[in-house]
Amino acid sequence: MALISAWPLVSPILFFLRCFSSSTASSGGGIFQFDIEGSSAVSAQEATVIRGQQQAVATGSWVPFAERCQEGFYLTSSGKCSPCNCNGNANRCLDGSGTCVDCQRNTTGEHCEQCPDGFIGDIVGGVPTFCQPCPCPLPALANFAVSCYRKSGSVRCVCKENYAGPNCERCAPGYYGNPLLIGSTCKKCDCSGNSDPNLIFEDCDEVTGQCRNCLRNTTGFKCERCAPGYYGDARVAKNCTECNCGGRMCDSQTGECLADSPEVSSGTDCPTISCDKCIWDLTDDIRLAVLAIDESKSTLLSISTGVAAQKRLNDLNITATHLQAAMSEKKNHAVLWTIQVDDAEDEMNDFLREAAILVEQGNEASRRGLLIQRETVETNNRATQLVQQLGNMRDNIQEIDSKMKYYTIQQELSPEEIAQKLSVAEEMLKEIKHRKPFTNERQRADEEEDAAEELLQKVEEFHERYNDTRSLVSDVLEQLSDQDVKLSDLKEAIDQALDHVLRTEDINKKNTASLQRREEQDGKIKEQIDEVNDILLSATTILAGPQKVNSELSEVIKNVSGFYAEIDGAKKELQEKLANLSLFDDDLVEKAMQHAHNLRRLADELDWNLHGVDANGLVQRAINASNVYENIAGYIEEANKAALLALNTTNQVNDAAVGIDTQIVYHKGKSNELLNRAIELHRTADDRNDLTIADTSRHINGTLDRMNALRSQLMRAITKMQSAEPVEARERLEQAKLKTAEAVSATMTVTQATIPMDENVRLWSQNLQDFQHNSAAYHSAVHSAGDAVKKLTEVFPQLLDKLRRVEQKAPANNISSSIQRIRELIAQTRSVASKVQVSMMFRGQSAVEVNPKINVEELKSFTSMSLYIKLEKDNPQLAASPDRFILYLGNKNAKNYIGLAIKNDNLVYIYNLGDQDVEIPLDAKPVSTWPPYFSIIKIERIGRHGKMFLTVPSLSSTDEEKFIKKGEVLGPGSLLNLEPENAVFYVGGVPQNFKLPPGLNLPGFIGCLELATLNDEVISLYNFKHVYNIDTTTSPPCARNKLAFTQSRAVSYFFDGSGYALARNIERRGRFSQVTRFDIEVRTPTDNGLILLMINGSMFFSLEMHNGFLYLRYDFGFNTGPVLLEDSMKKAQINDAKFHEISIIYHNSKKMILVVDRRHIKSVDNERTAMPFTDIYIGGAPAEILHSSISSHLAGSIGFKGCMKGFQFQKKDFNLLEEPGTLGISYGCPEDSLMSRKAYFNGESFIASSQKVSLFTEFEGGFNFRTLQPNGLLFYYSEGSDVLSISMDRGAVVLNASGTKIQSPDRNYNDGKTHFIITSVTPERYELTVDDKKQSKKNPAKDKAGKSLDSNKKFYFGGSPLRTQQANFTGCISNAYFTWLDQEVEVEDFQKYSEKVQASLYGCPVESPPVALLHKKGKNSSKAKGNRNKKVGRDKDKISQPSSGLKKLYQEVNMQRDPQCHLPMNPKAIEHAYQFGGTANSRQEFDHIPKDFNERAQFSISLKTHSSHGMVFYVSDQKENNFMALFVAHGRLVFMFNAGHQKIRIKSQEKYNDGLWHNVIFIRGKNIGRLIIDGLRVLEEPFSSNANTWQVTEPLYIGGVAPGKAVKNIQINSVYSFSGCLSNLQLNGRSITSASQTFSVTPCFEGPSEAGTYFSSEGGYVVLDESFSLGLKFEVVFEIRPRSSSGILLHGHSVNGEYLNMHMRNGQVTVKLNNGIRDFSTSVTLKQSLCDGRWHRIAVIRDANVVQLDVDSEVNHVVGPLNPRAIDHREPVFIGGVPESLLTSSLTTRNSFIGCIRNFMIDEKPVSFSKAALVSGAVSINTCPAA
Repeated sequence: MALISAWPLVSPILFFLRCFSSSTASSGGGIFQFDIEGSSAVSAQEATVIRGQQQAVATGSWVPFAERCQEGFYLTSSGKCSPCNCNGNANRCLDGSGTCVDCQRNTTGEHCEQCPDGFIGDIVGGVPTFCQPCPCPLPALANFAVSCYRKSGSVRCVCKENYAGPNCERCAPGYYGNPLLIGSTCKKCDCSGNSDPNLIFEDCDEVTGQCRNCLRNTTGFKCERCAPGYYGDARVAKNCTECNCGGRMCDSQTGECLADSPEVSSGTDCPTISCDKCIWDLTDDIRLAVLAIDESKSTLLSISTGVAAQKRLNDLNITATHLQAAMSEKKNHAVLWTIQVDDAEDEMNDFLREAAILVEQGNEASRRGLLIQRETVETNNRATQLVQQLGNMRDNIQEIDSKMKYYTIQQELSPEEIAQKLSVAEEMLKEIKHRKPFTNERQRADEEEDAAEELLQKVEEFHERYNDTRSLVSDVLEQLSDQDVKLSDLKEAIDQALDHVLRTEDINKKNTASLQRREEQDGKIKEQIDEVNDILLSATTILAGPQKVNSELSEVIKNVSGFYAEIDGAKKELQEKLANLSLFDDDLVEKAMQHAHNLRRLADELDWNLHGVDANGLVQRAINASNVYENIAGYIEEANKAALLALNTTNQVNDAAVGIDTQIVYHKGKSNELLNRAIELHRTADDRNDLTIADTSRHINGTLDRMNALRSQLMRAITKMQSAEPVEARERLEQAKLKTAEAVSATMTVTQATIPMDENVRLWSQNLQDFQHNSAAYHSAVHSAGDAVKKLTEVFPQLLDKLRRVEQKAPANNISSSIQRIRELIAQTRSVASKVQVSMMFRGQSAVEVNPKINVEELKSFTSMSLYIKLEKDNPQLAASPDRFILYLGNKNAKNYIGLAIKNDNLVYIYNLGDQDVEIPLDAKPVSTWPPYFSIIKIERIGRHGKMFLTVPSLSSTDEEKFIKKGEVLGPGSLLNLEPENAVFYVGGVPQNFKLPPGLNLPGFIGCLELATLNDEVISLYNFKHVYNIDTTTSPPCARNKLAFTQSRAVSYFFDGSGYALARNIERRGRFSQVTRFDIEVRTPTDNGLILLMINGSMFFSLEMHNGFLYLRYDFGFNTGPVLLEDSMKKAQINDAKFHEISIIYHNSKKMILVVDRRHIKSVDNERTAMPFTDIYIGGAPAEILHSSISSHLAGSIGFKGCMKGFQFQKKDFNLLEEPGTLGISYGCPEDSLMSRKAYFNGESFIASSQKVSLFTEFEGGFNFRTLQPNGLLFYYSEGSDVLSISMDRGAVVLNASGTKIQSPDRNYNDGKTHFIITSVTPERYELTVDDKKQSKKNPAKDKAGKSLDSNKKFYFGGSPLRTQQANFTGCISNAYFTWLDQEVEVEDFQKYSEKVQASLYGCPVESPPVALLHKKGKNSSKAKGNRNKKVGRDKDKISQPSSGLKKLYQEVNMQRDPQCHLPMNPKAIEHAYQFGGTANSRQEFDHIPKDFNERAQFSISLKTHSSHGMVFYVSDQKENNFMALFVAHGRLVFMFNAGHQKIRIKSQEKYNDGLWHNVIFIRGKNIGRLIIDGLRVLEEPFSSNANTWQVTEPLYIGGVAPGKAVKNIQINSVYSFSGCLSNLQLNGRSITSASQTFSVTPCFEGPSEAGTYFSSEGGYVVLDESFSLGLKFEVVFEIRPRSSSGILLHGHSVNGEYLNMHMRNGQVTVKLNNGIRDFSTSVTLKQSLCDGRWHRIAVIRDANVVQLDVDSEVNHVVGPLNPRAIDHREPVFIGGVPESLLTSSLTTRNSFIGCIRNFMIDEKPVSFSKAALVSGAVSINTCPAA
């Protein structure tokens, strides 16, 4: 107490002592030290002094103990002085350890070898000589880095939380300030909570801190006040409300309306002043400024003074001085730059003047040249005349000569006279030649010609100089503009520097005044320190008192210890009484506890040890599936309740005792009171025990009463039924009771068979607690599992027979549903058993008959099996007889089988296809050289070709050895014809009564075997029919190390479509928060499957895969119903057998985001609601959930088949196999299961691949097929005019090879069964084999040499996009193979095919046909395609139709106005212009490419668009290595192509998405690319390339590309269709108008438009795939505005002949149906015209056989025949038109609809045509012309 009373006197003394010590440390320790860069560098002199001091004493000198070592040395443990190792940064270190003390130059560490945080050394590696502050951004003065480091010659900063940038030179988002300004820091943005709540940080100016985008009607620097015209509290209440003052202002806080400014009385001369809004704003700003000044004043007054502040001011002063000097230097530089720029400007002006002079001289020279040219022309003309005159003269001379001769003859002149006359003539000619006029003219002409040529040369030189000068003018002007910009920037920088200098001077003045004030305060502080010293002296005196009180307290403690001893005695008595108290209910508690513990132990052992026995936890799932231990769970629950009540009582008593124990230590006097409370607690405990027993009794009695009540209620119901039913029904009920009793007895048999599992589980628990690979308990556990499964297997067939008989005779549906449930449980048990990945040990006399779990029909043409094998080499039986049998799969008659054996130290694969055995020995790896652990064997058979693989792994790594051996049947057989009732599958041995074929008749196997897969299906030895001589106790299985075989087993899980994983209480790993995230990786080839599902009542969340793309739907209790988020743009295809990382992010409880492969796919907003779930299903769900109320919201109820890994919730991993609710999945990801060996074709689909091998050389191929259609194209290949095709014609199989046809004799191959085709082409013969029935013909082209192809040629399965005579195939094709050249025979993986159009690569829905269809031709059989219009398109979302043939497919329509219609049939459109867009792949395709295209490609096109992205033109080769494209990106035109491996990209600077027409020319030349826009902008890019290496192929795409195209080369946003109009397409100067195919392209309309889908007169339709049920009940509603009085509105059909057709004919709307019985229809004719230019509503409702048609409230209906076998089935729906081949002959119109359709709904759900499966022809989605 004395110490407490003295504390008020002591506390101020301690406070002043703390202040004194802090001030001392501040002045002496230099806490506020600021290092300028380079100030702490070690000088050479200092380093020399330190080294000298360290060397002053000898290193090994001995000193006495009492003495100390000199400075720079330390005393070691041996007593010697050793030099300090401080790297020159300290001269003192601690004795003994040598740790350096007082490290200098900003270093730290035991040897001053490190830099502290925030500092950096002077060298990159090694020990720094000194450390300086991080320059982040300025050393010491403004260092905002946690640390820094050097990288690549520069300093990298690790910034503090509020800073960002490479050198922390700017503030992080959400903060403001200028770190480059000394004294400035980054502060958090303060917008008073009135900024955008969706932003993570408050949005303010990064320098000033002024808030941007103030919300909630606020304004101000910090959004701290209400906006003008509003009043309230913007900071706290945030209730800014609009003023109600009739347009006048109001008080910003109270809302009171402010009066207008008072009017001056009329007696004065002052004018009337009316205050506007600015006055009030000014008033508010002044008031806020006053508040800000007051805050600044208080901030300034609160600034502390002291030595640190003085040092800071000195540093600021020095910095300002440095800054002033630097700025003056910058200013000098600026002046110099100004002078230089002025000089450059003068020189440029001189240069421009000279250029003008040169231009004038050039013009003068040009004029002179023109004059000379004219004179030269005149001279030339005169010379021409002269030549002409000379020619005339020559002619005259010749005439004179001839006349002279004639004259001579006539006059009879003598030769002498002739010679004389000639001489006279020659003299006359000489005189003519020497006449001067001719000579002078010739000389003058020559001189003029020379002068003209010289002048022309000068003119050309002048012109060349003029062009060069003119080309430089633009560059000079551009440089001048750049210099002008730089000068303006420099001027701004100088102005800013001057402002900074002026501000610095002002700050220095203020700091000087502040420094003086702080010096005065420093004197006052010294006076206060003296006063504190006086107080300390007095405090020492006062402390003597508390010391005395302390000694007194020690005496008190001794007395209290005596009290504790007495209290201990009382405590023991209380504990004895409490022990007696608990005796009353001891028996009850012990019994309950013991029973609960026993039951819990049994359940835990069952759960744990089943999981341990099978690595996949699958046996446990089998037992759970059979519901054996449901009662155990109930008992445990009841025992837990009883035990919990008893435990609560005991715990309460114990708690009371503990409470007593803790309270008696406080005071001895309270022990009697505590004892009384203990007695009361004892009495209370007795009462509670009585209550507990009573409650337990009431609970048991209540349960018995309810059971008796239910029993009596059941008896009453039975009595009531007996009295209500007639005698006949009563007899049936009695029979049902008997059969039900049989089923119950059989079920009891199953239960009794599983009861021994309880004992086995206990044994497993004991044996598996210390399990190792060599543990014998493991063998025992597996043996017990085998016994249990064996007993189940023996009982299940009997139970199934009884259930079948009961089900056939059961009168009530509830019995059938129960039996069906039991069947499902048995199937689950079988499925789980087949996944038990445990081997079995065989001793030579044991055998297992396995249930193959596969239809033997699927093994006919292709068989594949894999298994693990380990030999027991030390067994003496094996040494005596090494040849051993391994397995046999075949018929009991030893015909048609496959087998494995060990013969002659080789593994031998044997198979027989009905004739002779084929043995394939693996002699490359003798069995004696196999390792003593598991190896894997895989055997395959494709037709008559066999193959065997052996893989020998390594236990320590992933290294492995692989061996392969092949064989082939020489005979005609190619099918493994297994009979389902006679087929057996023996492993390890055979029973004694079975006779093996001679090649396999060997002793049984010795060692361990484990089955893996059979035809891609997981299979296990534990899914057996019978076992023979298998005893797992004496022959334990072998443990298999799974490292080398499947590295991904630890993280991957395989789902086969029947199982699922269930993670309960997912919040145990992470919480639902502001950002909730699910991640999972999936890999699958299938089209549909459930990925994630969460359910809570009617609320759900489902992520599915639908048609290969993601489909997310969820409802968290929203008022607007479920929300849909799907990959409608088809950005990410999931079913390509590759792993895809899927992320679902739920942000702020209101936004769902879908991300695939870290790429944003789509997001959608919803009402703000948290996720209300705790459990999540992965890969599937129980059937009762999938068929519950949420089934209508799911795209399908199909489980996922494929692989999954990496499931995370909130980035926390889950091991799905360790989750208790997981059922039917396994580890690993088998590659075979991900191959697509099957493909389903719907009659409008195909798949294609290519090979650089001709099929007309020697080749063989084969495949399976199943179909119900009599006609269809199965396979197609062409080389020029030569065609190789396999098709069905009226049920027969036909091979057509270059005109040579081979047809099968049978015509019943459309029976829905699997058939196998083999086709062989040799130089001699063509062969066709169908189900081992061979037909052949001579090859007429046998003398032709084999063809060698220069490029890959495509081949097609299921149909062809080319013009053929056969319809596309409807059905399944599987297990296809080819053999050509020396390639391996492999089954084709359809997943790898380059082209897949509407084909499903998983599953085969072809069923056996109805009996009625076997005896008549189907109405819907495929018809031969007469032209290209009926062929199938090239990608998944199309049924292609060439636009040139649309009028052939659809009936020709009148192009003028329909006389019944108000609107013209064709809206006003721009000629030869087309509208693209509406769908992602809207486009035209052109097949013709000119021959010289690869050398020079020049295109011109006109376009207009408002879109910022889209593809305009694209062409490439098949692999898209060579390509050329024109597209729009961010509004700019981009011309892109490749030159070798280099991509050339030419991009416009301006944007052209302005909605105006632009002419674009793009050219790819031999070595240059050009982009010319509107004839004004010419962009060029040279390149070097070999033209021969750049080759592209058809088609040429305009306006868009086919799905999957161009993504390799173009960014994804520009790959989608161009949205706008294109026209005037020209290729190399020639117009291109006829597209080979058109998809969602219409004419480019003029005039207004509105929302809707337009079907033009050129024809087209929209296909809604599987979104409509043609069965019992549906409702379709939509609106139309037709432009023609006739046309098909809607059509749907099924393969069994049922159809629905809705059409118009002359304004009458008709609905016609066929429900499998006959046709029936109803019609409505409106009083006004349906074609009046207005919108009309049409509704069709069907309920069973009643159909109602409603057109604008005019209603009619029809009642058709009732089909008792009618079922709901989903089929594709055609809107606006339908292919000719699908129409029935009874329809009155076959024209396609012309006009607009909108608001299309099926069963009250809106249908978006932009998400349709196909938009074919001239259909415009989402845009409809209004006039």
